[in-house]
Amino acid sequence: MTFVQLIECRTSRFDEMNRLLDMWVEQTKGKRTATYDLVGKDRSDAAHLVELVEFPSYEDAMRNSNLPETDKVFRQLVALCDELPTFVDLDVVREEPLGAGTVHRFFETLATAGELPPLNDLLDEDVHSHDPLNPQDTIGLDSVRAEVEMWRAAFDAAFTVQDLIVQGERACARWSWHGTHQGEFLGIAATGRRVTTTGTTVFRFGANGRIAETWWQHDQLGLMQQLGALDQLEQ
Repeated sequence: MTFVQLIECRTSRFDEMNRLLDMWVEQTKGKRTATYDLVGKDRSDAAHLVELVEFPSYEDAMRNSNLPETDKVFRQLVALCDELPTFVDLDVVREEPLGAGTVHRFFETLATAGELPPLNDLLDEDVHSHDPLNPQDTIGLDSVRAEVEMWRAAFDAAFTVQDLIVQGERACARWSWHGTHQGEFLGIAATGRRVTTTGTTVFRFGANGRIAETWWQHDQLGLMQQLGALDQLEQ
């Protein structure tokens, strides 16, 4: 179970403390078990600092605490504080990057059987889509919808999301895609072939939580080869 340690302290020597934390990061390379560290300063009280440190488990946190470097830095940290820091140990019982649900719903919607559902609950009105398959970016909800319809007319396909990383306003998904070539695609008449391709998409979310921008990278050469488009070139 993911474990988070919340540390609160008061100090007027923030710059020194920041350098001390940098030193700890440098000295514990290859040893520390912490996976994420965040330091916040109270907007209404600049001397009040809160640090959140994430670990894969409580046991990993204890191993991290027992490092000689951690003990040394902690003693120096206490010396920089106006009073003793306080600690709160938290077992994470719910963790939900909010953009993850939007990404999953986006890929599910692209593969919906029948008529394509509206995309305005997923995409910004002026969404930008960057795809190396297109000579120019696709801009605007209507244009993106038309491009999706083109793919759907050509392939009866579905996505599988293998990996998804969400950080702040961005997400990155590694996916695979498989389907049947049932309609014209880039001048290639329907072949009835089953095709598979893989790719990665980076998403940027707008202030409203909808997708504002996408960057696509996918195996175009592999797809065209499966469609037989390269056969004549090889002859």
